[in-house]
Order: sequence, then structure tokens, then C-alpha cells
Amino acid sequence: MNYNNFPNIRFLLSHARLLLAGIALIITACATPEPAPPLEDIVEQALPETTEIAESFGEVPSWEDVIAEGAVKDGWLASFEDEKLLEIVDEALKNNRDLAVVSANLGVAAGLATQAGAQLAPAVAVGAGGQSTARDGSTTNVSGAGLSASWELDIWGKLGATASAAEEEYRATAADLEAARQSLVAQTAKAWFLATEANLQNQLAGEAVDLYSQTLEIVQTRLDVGAGQPQDVYLAKADLAGAEERQRQALGAFTQSVRSIEVLLGRYPAAELEVPRVFVPTPPGIPIGIPAELLERRPDLIAAERRVAAAYQRIDAAKAAKLPSVSLTAAGGNPSNELANLLGGGSFFTLGANFVAPLDIGGGLQAQVEIETANQEAALATYGSIALNAFNEVESALTNEFLLLEREGFLADSVGNNESALGITKTQYDVGQVDFLSVLQLQARTLNSQISLIRIKNARLAQRVDLHLALGGSFSE
Repeated sequence: MNYNNFPNIRFLLSHARLLLAGIALIITACATPEPAPPLEDIVEQALPETTEIAESFGEVPSWEDVIAEGAVKDGWLASFEDEKLLEIVDEALKNNRDLAVVSANLGVAAGLATQAGAQLAPAVAVGAGGQSTARDGSTTNVSGAGLSASWELDIWGKLGATASAAEEEYRATAADLEAARQSLVAQTAKAWFLATEANLQNQLAGEAVDLYSQTLEIVQTRLDVGAGQPQDVYLAKADLAGAEERQRQALGAFTQSVRSIEVLLGRYPAAELEVPRVFVPTPPGIPIGIPAELLERRPDLIAAERRVAAAYQRIDAAKAAKLPSVSLTAAGGNPSNELANLLGGGSFFTLGANFVAPLDIGGGLQAQVEIETANQEAALATYGSIALNAFNEVESALTNEFLLLEREGFLADSVGNNESALGITKTQYDVGQVDFLSVLQLQARTLNSQISLIRIKNARLAQRVDLHLALGGSFSE
């Protein structure tokens, strides 16, 4: 609206600043909300007295194989040196629907914080109007403009505490968003590695079908020339059928794993995404920092800490609601000359104050204090639970890192030894030194060890992702 067309409103607005400036002088008498306790106090209240945070994470033999010295580093996603993985993670961050929900919640929290903060400011309204009345050949024009303002003085800090609580909730929601981003990146990376495993398992299942087909041909040929036994043919056919069934199962698992990635990326699950046929190497050991740093680094702990702070502020607001409130009101106007003549005067201005003292007859206000106190205790307990779970995730991930490294070495030896034994047994079967069942048993052993080795390679990559997620280091630079 162009207020220049309304000279009366222009006059009022020029004086409104003086009115609000005068009212604002009273703000120095209003209380400011008490700050939330520092992190050290929150941790002390949230954890049991018997809980002592270790100075370093636990150690196992050959620890240097899985960790390095120094603080946790960001940019862990690039450590896998997989450009395609970086591309799909970027796509997931842009298009994932679940992340969009959390992002929208941050917008809601920002709006609520703004609304709560607005309660600390005066409410000002400007109005203008006019009316023309014709009677007995004469016309009377009535017009005027008015300005009104009201302001609840935050003497006891109720409004300030409410605004601070909303601000802390916004910060907690922002931390929730970062936690959701990190979780989505970890989920996408693990799904990518799982799809690679499924692709390799499907490929291995196809090779097994070819192997058992060749074996059946050999056995059938030996039977045809009178050097074999009929039961060997049936056994070869049975193993071939089993291999074909496992191949269909592997194909189904591979297709489903690809579709799950496509959903994470916001694509239609058409199973068209190309995934690797080989694993990237597990990156070398990473620095893990110390447990105390975990409390300031993980976004889920940051969110829980901010909610504890918000709970403290809500207690203050509930206590202040039991105390009297004071509101100032002011209004002014400048009617037209004709209206002024009728009223016997010109511009007018009024100033008032309201004092309201609540009577907690039913105990509702005290009950609200007790409710917020219980919510604060719950927030502290939640923080303690998340903190202990965070320490457990890191400790477990570190132990698993070492165990999986050893298991991969054992399985690699198992595959090599089984393949060597199978080669010898096939040669012995060709010259009639062993029966066909011995060949089939070693083929199954070799296949199972190869399957296990593929699984453990994926488990190591997934475990490394879990370790990064547990440590709270950012996936980006």
C-alpha cells in the first residue's frame, strides 16, 4: 500500500517511532532467560554416576591395521576412490524423498522459532477509512486514520524462554537434518557395495552352472564308454539343478539390490542401474580420535543436547507463566476536519497498561511446570542413552574392523586351498583313483568358500562405512 496517498497515516507513522522507542526503554527491566547448562553438566546429569567416559577407545591386537593416529577426518566418502559412488550419492542427496521430509521439517522449525521470537516485539496495526453521507441535499464526508500498538512486557522472561526453546528446537532439527544426510550417504554407499556383492554372487552362480554342466558332460561321457557309474550321472544332474536354482536366487537378489538403490536415488525402481563387477579395495586405517570428541561431533548427539537445552527453557517459561503479566497498549488517530468538528477536537492519543495476575486455583499452571520438568528429565535420559549407544557403536565397529580383516585373510586361504585340492581331485578322478562323489564334495566346498569370501569383502566395506558414521565425521570435504 502506498501510504503517501494518506497524509493522516503518514503523520501517525512519523510519531509511531517515538511511541515505540519510548516503550522499548522498558525492555531493560525485563528478565532474560537463563542459559542452558554447558555440555559437561548435561553429560554429568545424563549419564549414571557409575559411567566414566574412557580417555581412549579400546584396543585389540594389531590395532595399527585398522586405525591411524590423529583426529577424525572429514571427506570419508572419497576415501573409497569410487567416482560412480560419488555421483549416485550426490543424486540421492538431491532427490531422496525421505530426506526431503526432514528438510521440510527444518523449515517448519524455523517458522516456529520466528513466531516465538515475534512475541517479544510490540504488535502494531494501522487503519484508515472514510465514509460519505448525503442528506437533504448536503453531503458529509467522514475520514480518518488510526495507529494502535500493544506489547506484553516480558518481565519474568516467559516469552524470552519460549523463544529460546523454539530456537533450540530449530538447532536440534538442523542437527537432525545433518544426521539424516549422513545416514542417507551411508545407506547409499552400503547399498552400492551390497549390489556389487549381489552382482558378483550372480556371476559366480553362473560360473557354477557352467562348471556343473561341464561336469555332467564328463560323467555322461565316462558312462557311455563304460568307465563311469550310472549314479554319478544322477548326482551330476542333481548338482546342476541345484546350481541353476541358486543362480535364479542370486539373480533375484541382484535385481532387488539394484531397485533398492534406485529408490534411494528417487528413481523409478526399474533395475536398470549399472553396478560394478568388482569391489573397490577397503581403504587403509583411519584416525578415530577420542571418546570425548564424539559428543561434540555426532549430529544425533548435538540434536539431543539442543533438546535438553530447549527443555530447560520450557521449564523457565512454565514457571514464569505463574507470575503476573503486564501489557502496554497505545492508540492514536487523526480524523478529518469534519469529524473533528463533530467530536469537538482534532488528533487523539491514548496510552494504557494492563496488569493480570493468574490464579492457579485448579493447579493447571503448576501441573505444566511438573510436565516440563518431567520432559526435561526425559530429554536428559534420552541424551544419555544416545551417548552410550554412540560409544558402543564406535567400540563395536573398531572390533569388527579387526575381526573382519582377519576373517578375510582366513577365507582367502580357504579359497586357495580348496581350489588346489579340487584340481588334484579332478586329476585323480580322471585316472580312477577317487570316486565322483569326492569331486562333487570339493566343488561344493570351493563354491561355498568363494561365496563367503565375496560376502566378507562386502562386510568389510560396509563396516568401514558404519565406523565413519559412528565416529560422526562428515562425508564431504
